[in-house]
Amino acid sequence: MHLVSSTTVGGDRSSGAGPPSGGPAAPAATGQSPSLRPSSNRVGERIILTVLFGAAVVSVLTTVAIVVSLVIPAISFFREIPIVDFLTGTRWTPNFAVKDYGVLPLLVGTLWTTAIALVVAVPLGLGAAMLLSEYASDRARRVLKPVLEVLAGVPSVVYGFFALQFIGPVLLSGLLGIQVGTFNVLQAGLVLGMMIIPTIASLAEDAMSAVPSALRQGSAALGANRMQTTVKVILPAAISGIIAAIVLGISRAVGETMIVAIASGSIAQVISDPRDAAQTMTGFIAQAATGENAVGSLAYNTLYAVGLTLFLITLLVNVISIRLVRRFREAY
Repeated sequence: MHLVSSTTVGGDRSSGAGPPSGGPAAPAATGQSPSLRPSSNRVGERIILTVLFGAAVVSVLTTVAIVVSLVIPAISFFREIPIVDFLTGTRWTPNFAVKDYGVLPLLVGTLWTTAIALVVAVPLGLGAAMLLSEYASDRARRVLKPVLEVLAGVPSVVYGFFALQFIGPVLLSGLLGIQVGTFNVLQAGLVLGMMIIPTIASLAEDAMSAVPSALRQGSAALGANRMQTTVKVILPAAISGIIAAIVLGISRAVGETMIVAIASGSIAQVISDPRDAAQTMTGFIAQAATGENAVGSLAYNTLYAVGLTLFLITLLVNVISIRLVRRFREAY
């Protein structure tokens, strides 16, 4: 009886070589790794990519258009009024018989209201963020944070009337005994600070909540109590996010219009006492942009000169904040 070798049945095959019967054929050895690129064009992905690219382009073009719309009329203004006189002059009377174009009174009024707002908003906002992030229970946080953020949805004109009807006559003059007029920078700054508390608190709370729990546990293991952990561990670890929250609050305070237009007054003067009335840059823009000045006139172009100054101040604040955030950013 003869035994037939497996190498002779089904052709010349080496023992153990080749795929099993009925199995898929082995790929040809070409020496190249298989390509991960899709075999066919995905139309949906290309459409989404085009839409996203278009959104980015629109954002950039909008910013460029805003700058151009401010710069062109401002150049016409500075052809007649020297920049040095504009920045250092202490009288702002573009609509009076004797015209002066020194923006310093508007700048001082803006700095006063912003500084008072930050004195109110930074400690209260950070305190609220610390409470929500480190002390409040989940149930309390779900109730308190939406209530806090409701303040961000109140129209600014309502805050302005609140300053006129309550902060000035009731709180400052009545309860605290501070003699103020109907319009003053102090009441405008206080209410402005109340308005930006939710912005600072919400962003700072998000930054503090993002700090890893391992840092809290390590601090507790070393014997620190909750307040020591919050002040010496959590706040330094979340400092970049806290700086970003404060800068956003500054930007909102500098650019706010209705509160200062209603509560701080319309007298453009350099003041040293916040109990006096003063006009801010946004307040002047709201007052002057009423269509009374002829388009292209010097009085009309003052709006763009003040607007460009406000834009540059906000840009400078944001550039400084970006450098600070990059310097103190912590990666976990």
